[in-house]
Amino acid sequence: MTMRCTAAGRVTLPFDERGGLLVLVDPGRTTPDDARALAWRAAAAGACGFLLGDSLGARETVSAHVAAIRHGAPGVPIVQFPASADDLTPDVDAILFLVLVSGRNPRYLIDEQVRAAAFFDRHPEARAVSTAYVLIDGGRESAVQRVSGTAPLAREDTSLIAAHVKAGQLMGMHATYLEAGSGAAQPVSAHVIRAAREATGGPLIVGGGIVTAARAHDARNAGADYVVVGSLFERDPAADVRRLAAAARP
Repeated sequence: MTMRCTAAGRVTLPFDERGGLLVLVDPGRTTPDDARALAWRAAAAGACGFLLGDSLGARETVSAHVAAIRHGAPGVPIVQFPASADDLTPDVDAILFLVLVSGRNPRYLIDEQVRAAAFFDRHPEARAVSTAYVLIDGGRESAVQRVSGTAPLAREDTSLIAAHVKAGQLMGMHATYLEAGSGAAQPVSAHVIRAAREATGGPLIVGGGIVTAARAHDARNAGADYVVVGSLFERDPAADVRRLAAAARP
């Protein structure tokens, strides 16, 4: 996979720059066989890539899941969405180098990033994409909230959310990920996505609570570049990937 770089030399996401559907595969809640079957369906439906990871750090089968996704969807990019520095793998096309800017827990603001530095020294071929991770209230406690010990930003506080997005950009982060949490009762709202879009010129990823094609379409129309769907496919393996991918296309 050829990585694109900005004029400043920063590594960018390997996905289609026009945007689309990203399928999140959780190695803690799926088997490699599940991942291979989903990857085949997602690639056939036109998904533009995969995120691999969870909030709990199920690292034992990460390599097997990567291999399974590659088998099911040859040539479709895989980007790791790590829970901690311990989970990192060089087998993917890129790694989201996450900073939980919405929280105030130093572990997820700098400690894990410092711990990850040694991994990138050992694996210079691994590509880190700096990403401002913004947790937004999705109507129920999320795994990210529990694990990180941080509170999400209020979903109606558009100006505060936009300020966090802007701060991430000013700190040099390439991408932004707005997260309502796996299985969120409410997805990130269109007005929040629009405010975030105005606050950053970089790629905007939105996930959590996107369980219908209409919600995927709304997120894209509001300014999201990439729409993430994951837990829906865990609950319903027969869920219509094609409709979601079509709704998320540019």
